[in-house]
Amino acid sequence: MPEEIYSVVWQDGVVRILDQTVLPQEEKWLECHKVEEVARAIADMRVRGAPAIGITAAYGIALAAVRADCRDASEILPILEEAGRALRETRPTAVNLAWAVERMQARARAVQALSPEGAVAAIVREAMAIAEQDEAANRQMSLLGQALLPQQAAVLTHCNAGALATGGYGTALGVVRAAAEQGKEVHVFVDETRPFLQGARLTVWELQRLDIPCTLITDNMAGYFMLRGKIDAVVVGADRIAANGDVANKIGTYGLAVLAFAHRIPFYSVAPMSTLDLTIAEGSHIPIEERDPREVTHVRGHPIAPRETRAANPAFDVTPYRYVTAIITERGIARAPYDESLRQLLEET
Repeated sequence: MPEEIYSVVWQDGVVRILDQTVLPQEEKWLECHKVEEVARAIADMRVRGAPAIGITAAYGIALAAVRADCRDASEILPILEEAGRALRETRPTAVNLAWAVERMQARARAVQALSPEGAVAAIVREAMAIAEQDEAANRQMSLLGQALLPQQAAVLTHCNAGALATGGYGTALGVVRAAAEQGKEVHVFVDETRPFLQGARLTVWELQRLDIPCTLITDNMAGYFMLRGKIDAVVVGADRIAANGDVANKIGTYGLAVLAFAHRIPFYSVAPMSTLDLTIAEGSHIPIEERDPREVTHVRGHPIAPRETRAANPAFDVTPYRYVTAIITERGIARAPYDESLRQLLEET
């Protein structure tokens, strides 16, 4: 069995983050001792992937609690609210971040009657529970999702939705992993995922460690392989899912969904329940992060376009629900009409 991959861990009151900006050439761990360092790691994409961002934010709140010098547990809450504001401002699209901050602050409110030491311990345990529950959810949704893949499956992925992007095991890549563990013959076509190259740098790295065969392709090769019958399914993650089933995911996902629809290839989105945002009716209301244009004009600091080139860099796009074959969660598989099936899953206890 391959060694499990974890991108963020809590260790002796320190948040340790596997720096995904230097993978695969280097496996470097960052140590964050302050909330500001955690926020910067999220903003700089040293940790990325909606579930992993949520877990990192939870650990950031726990870090603020540990560092608070309070004589009464009630004094901790304002400190955590300030930390939450700093963390929320880092990346707006992935709903897991705000969800985790809110859950951590709710726990802090619930333990104000305890001693300061007791309250801090409870807050730290809550952050660790978020991480543990995410990994368990990933394993469950992956087992459900793999059943949708044929015995011999060529799967196209986009971005990285493996263990690196989660609390462990993975969402979209977890489905691939679970299929392989069930004895299915899986081959993964990995979109490189411009401009940050998460597919080329991270997904291939994970698949090699898992000994799952894969082929790296550029983003604009997907249609070529679909037309020639080389792709059996497209499996992606999600950063936020609206009430009607519209899926926000890494930029380029929408184009893949349209191509898959045109070629009658199933398109699956895999995400934990924490990624659902039923307060947003449809995808046009999902905030889209705009990142530094230099990520488009440069690759790892090296310019690839003429000087003073104007560039746009939306980090995400939204795939309308009509192109989504199914949404796979730890509670079950939702299909259209999503406004009914997603709400039903959310209401299950």
